[in-house]
Amino acid sequence: MPELPEVETTKRGLQKEIAGRFILDVWTDLSTKDKRKGDTISNPKYFAGFKKGVTGKKILSVERRAKNILINLSGKHTMLVHLKMTGHLLCGKYKFSVKENKWVPASPRGPLADPFNRFLHVVFTLSGGKQLALSDMRKFGKITLLNTKMAHDSKHLFGIGPEPLEKNFTFGKFKERLLKKPNGKIKTTLMDQTIIAGIGNIYSDEILWRAGVRPERRVSAVTEPELQKMFKAMKATLKKGINFGGDSMSDYRNVYGKPGKFQSQHQAYRRTGEKCRKPGCRGKIVRKVINGRSAHFCPVHQK
Repeated sequence: MPELPEVETTKRGLQKEIAGRFILDVWTDLSTKDKRKGDTISNPKYFAGFKKGVTGKKILSVERRAKNILINLSGKHTMLVHLKMTGHLLCGKYKFSVKENKWVPASPRGPLADPFNRFLHVVFTLSGGKQLALSDMRKFGKITLLNTKMAHDSKHLFGIGPEPLEKNFTFGKFKERLLKKPNGKIKTTLMDQTIIAGIGNIYSDEILWRAGVRPERRVSAVTEPELQKMFKAMKATLKKGINFGGDSMSDYRNVYGKPGKFQSQHQAYRRTGEKCRKPGCRGKIVRKVINGRSAHFCPVHQK
């Protein structure tokens, strides 16, 4: 699932490519009777109203909240997009193939033709001859329309924890948030979106490796100095993830269809059996399932 660095990278790309454009049309082949998706465009009845609501609107700006993308439109409406497991947004030129009954890249070459980008299930036709498309192999992605003033208080965003890269997110707040679950495992708590926004499986592994803390330790057992190391590691790791354009070990691609490069910087995530890269450490990375999620860590320098 795309985490904070991937979603932030997407947000920045969208702000550059689509802000100021008008939505001319919307297409989707998603269709479900699942009541849990009744207020998303996966529901045909909802999509009919959604399409009417966004067509002709100007894209004013793009924001990120946790792992959600918020596309603010004229008319006081905001599109909320959650990429879920395998989704990513793409900007470029597409054409509708009547023969294949689907949208395809206008050019068979280039990043948009990457096999990971071929699962197009939503396409917005924009002014200026471009499209905004959602590629989502597993079709778990969510798109809905909200009132802009109420967006951050909607059920989709309500209860999400603070943003870890904001300047006012201090060490004191970091410690306070984690201690809301003193008996929780430290990795699981880092990934809890009600505690801190945007951290998932990849970056929690990397943060804990850098801080030298084992993922299965209980929050209350982590010492003050260790928490300080975690706080610094969190800030540095997330910023590095953004600087490298996100992590594309799996499906993620940026808005141009290109992979990020953070996977080349992994110290722990999916490096099971490999030598630990911490200078002077003789450990090897191991994998352990914690509360149903895989954790990768060094059993030697992570205490």
